[in-house]
Amino acid sequence: SLDLALPSSRVAVEVDGPSHFLLPDGRGVRKPNGPTLLKRRLLAAAGWRVISVPFYEWDGFATANGQQTYLERAVAPLLG
Repeated sequence: SLDLALPSSRVAVEVDGPSHFLLPDGRGVRKPNGPTLLKRRLLAAAGWRVISVPFYEWDGFATANGQQTYLERAVAPLLG
């Protein structure tokens, strides 16, 4: 399943919570885990462009307006 799909544009938005990531490395970087990477590869192979919204970025916005701006900026380049 997809968190948000724009079928006419073949754009998928996935909101990735903590369970989609490995534990932070020594520099604090969180990398996607195997199942998350596989899902992204399968979607790409099916012709979808995937936007990942990591929880640690999403949670950094204090307002819904900030979250909306984040999504608009993430989706805009893929919609032409």
